[in-house]
Amino acid sequence: MKQRPLAVIFLTALVDLIGIGILIPVMPQLLANPDSPHYLFPGAITVGRGFMLLGALTAVYPLMSFLSAPILGQLSDRYGRRKVLAVCLAGTSIGYALFGIAILLKSIPLLFLSRIIDGITGGNISVAQAAVADISTPETRAKNFGKLGAAFGLGFILGPFIGGKLADPSVVSWFNATTPFWFAAILAAFNFASVMLFFPETRKFDPVAKTFNWLRSVGDIGRAWRWKELRSLFIVGFLFFSGFSFFVSFFNVYLTNRFGFTEGRVGEYFAYVGFFIVLAQALLIGPVTKRWSEAHILRVSMLGTALTVFSMLLVRETWQLFLIPPFMAASNALSMSSLVSVVSKTAGPERQGEILGLNASIQSLSNALPPLLAGLIAARLTPEAPIAIGAFICLVGWMAFGLATRTAKEA
Repeated sequence: MKQRPLAVIFLTALVDLIGIGILIPVMPQLLANPDSPHYLFPGAITVGRGFMLLGALTAVYPLMSFLSAPILGQLSDRYGRRKVLAVCLAGTSIGYALFGIAILLKSIPLLFLSRIIDGITGGNISVAQAAVADISTPETRAKNFGKLGAAFGLGFILGPFIGGKLADPSVVSWFNATTPFWFAAILAAFNFASVMLFFPETRKFDPVAKTFNWLRSVGDIGRAWRWKELRSLFIVGFLFFSGFSFFVSFFNVYLTNRFGFTEGRVGEYFAYVGFFIVLAQALLIGPVTKRWSEAHILRVSMLGTALTVFSMLLVRETWQLFLIPPFMAASNALSMSSLVSVVSKTAGPERQGEILGLNASIQSLSNALPPLLAGLIAARLTPEAPIAIGAFICLVGWMAFGLATRTAKEA
């Protein structure tokens, strides 16, 4: 495996996404479903306040990743990808263990602390992307980022499925809402060991001495605006990921409220969606990127994402839910890999960690704000409202990309 660092990077991304996926079927039952046996606060808070609390807790992870991603990217440029990945995975293991303890204690502050820790170390995706860039040639870049995306998809298969089953006492009598998080903690610890034992250093250039600004991510928003060749891509990415985050943050609640899904059925459905994401990442991206440029792909795939998100609101029968994911997965997979690939191409090899850290920071911010707003919107209106807003924002992102490419041609 030392000769194939991409395998360890794949495992790192997989563990990150399994951990995130495990939360999907469980968190709505903890905070937003008073009828669930796992509901933490019977009679203590209203359903609307539970929606707001769920939105806030969902937002903590990407918000912390927003703050940490550019710092971790710079640290990996200076000290190496291997060391930073190892520290992050240790933090992830601790974070999931604390989440399990918080459920046992029914402690809201400890729930937030656990997600803060995991969010800070979850910024390691920028380090993983930098490592992929380190070992890629211009010809293999899109393909390798596609493999990284396949790890995300596989994580979305395994994570929700595992989370739903491990929280279900009908599967094994001693399973409960904490079990998925003990599993996630152990898995992250195993990945930590794999990095220490099998992952070679991939950074190819001598580190550049620089002073660290621990609030770099805030300043990065201004810096992103000053990167003329990247500015429009950052705006498009922010809109696209914000729109999809609106959808994802309350889609599990939508399934529970409208179709009566249990955590097990939510997990199975998200695993079904993840299966098609893996197929798209593994089988579609390579051939498509060989035939068309990223710009051509994004003009179609971003529109497809907006339309498939909106189509979820048109579903009336449960069986109809299973018709949309193949098209959504293909559109979203092509959009995500193409956006990252375009950003990576603009960065020099010495700055991959910094630029991809900046990109991951923007993506984290776009994933942090929507859950906060979605919780308020769902409390005031319905759990369906964030989905409609998400589709609209994705559509705006598609229009912004069309405008940016048209302007670039005219320049």
